Amino acid sequence: MKATYIDYKDTNSFSETLLAYLDGNPTLEPFYGYRPTIENFGKQINEKAASFPDKTRQILAEQLELQYAGLLGNAPLVADQINALRDAKTFTIVTGHQLNIFTGPLYFIFKIVSAIKLARELKAAYPDKQFVPVYWMATEDHDFAEINHTRVHGKKVSWDTPAVSATGRMSTADIGKTVREYVGMLGLSGHSQALANLVEQAYLQNLSLADATRKLVHELFKDYGLLIVDADRPSLKQLFAPIIEQDILLENSFKAIEATSAQLNNEGFATQVNAREINFFYLTDEYRERIVRTSDGRFEVLHQQRYFTEQELRQEIAAHPERFSPNVVMRPLYQELILPNLAYIGGGAEIVYWLQLKSNFDQYQIPFPVLVPRNSAIITDDTVVSKIFRLDLTLKSIFKPSDVLKNDYVRRYTKHRLTLRDEWMELNAIFGKMKLRTHKIDPSLGPSTEAVKARLKKAINSLERKLLKADKRNHQDGLLQIERVKDRLFPSGGLQERSENFATLYVKYGDELIEELVTYFHPLDFKFTILY
Repeated sequence: MKATYIDYKDTNSFSETLLAYLDGNPTLEPFYGYRPTIENFGKQINEKAASFPDKTRQILAEQLELQYAGLLGNAPLVADQINALRDAKTFTIVTGHQLNIFTGPLYFIFKIVSAIKLARELKAAYPDKQFVPVYWMATEDHDFAEINHTRVHGKKVSWDTPAVSATGRMSTADIGKTVREYVGMLGLSGHSQALANLVEQAYLQNLSLADATRKLVHELFKDYGLLIVDADRPSLKQLFAPIIEQDILLENSFKAIEATSAQLNNEGFATQVNAREINFFYLTDEYRERIVRTSDGRFEVLHQQRYFTEQELRQEIAAHPERFSPNVVMRPLYQELILPNLAYIGGGAEIVYWLQLKSNFDQYQIPFPVLVPRNSAIITDDTVVSKIFRLDLTLKSIFKPSDVLKNDYVRRYTKHRLTLRDEWMELNAIFGKMKLRTHKIDPSLGPSTEAVKARLKKAINSLERKLLKADKRNHQDGLLQIERVKDRLFPSGGLQERSENFATLYVKYGDELIEELVTYFHPLDFKFTILY
């Protein structure tokens, strides 16, 4: 493949807050730790090493060995990575995502590749340390409607089944029809059969959705040493239990995050999430429901007629910490508590909400990770790129709205003069004389002259738009090609990575797809990548 890189701001696809972070806007400095540079990772390593207990390393490695039971026979590198976590010189680079069926949108793959590439770059810079890429599965999330579908060639395939509890605990027993539909979309060419086999082996074994996702992602990335973590485990939650109790009873995270969010808003930055007084759910195999404090001081599990006194809640946390599930603002804290982590790689919206969390990390004395935006990309082919160049466009200009590209195209190739600028300059001179003449008769008539001039200018602008519209009929072929290129690169009008599944690309390139992404992604360069 070939790669072209452009600035994120030139894509018109990312929030002002993210762009401000990438540009190093000093106003945002209080809301994160170290800037994402190779040099700063040395400081992050020292900070994490000084605070991360050896006991946690051992528990984490043991739990991963259990989770990978039956998967390590053909994955020696993964086995080595798990064992390396026991060593104080080993650190992780984490990305996280929900359990979208068949990996969901393309950026799911981009996130993981970004973590793999950053781990490699850090190894080159700090050869005496080990860096392990980690995919944190959001197994406790319960928003099934967000993950029960994906799109292949723009067509939606959905798993229509009742949502139960946390998505990671759901059985895939009835997903067979959806798997067959997905596999049928892959066609018969290229690497379609290889991908079909991977999907069928993962999803047709009556596993939980967490185990099915692990199996598929493991097969895709096992040769890159990726570790996949499911933190919905009693032994890992036990490490978090003291914070669970303290945070529910004292509402620490609510106070800290609300204050930070207010500061960000005052500085003109939009926030992404809202903290609650209690930021934990009560989790069973049947449901995941919010915990709220009642007016009489008890704690209620919403919609379940279940109540705890303060003492009963303490006892429940001590005996069953796995029943307490962190929400979106507490999950990052849990992650950083149980992993020897240096960086979190996330999408634009994730980076923004992590900026709201720094004060919460500070009060619990847990090092805040380096925030690294995941790589974003468009993947296309030479045919499309050749059309772009033949249309006298660039890989940068193609991000402009279709109407702008079409208008510019007509103006470039028209045989007519579509602007009335010269005529307006003549009229403007006439209005100058008119204004001078009326002023001599009555100075108060000046505004009336300006009003007439403004109305005429508006009419001329309208006439110019009509001239442009009329001339477009002379350039239908070129304008149609622009539409086709835009539709190909921006399905449904958005970035390819946000809607399309990786299937169409994997069928074409096979394992080479991931190899090429690892080659051309550079997480610390903060550039949008165009591959073809």
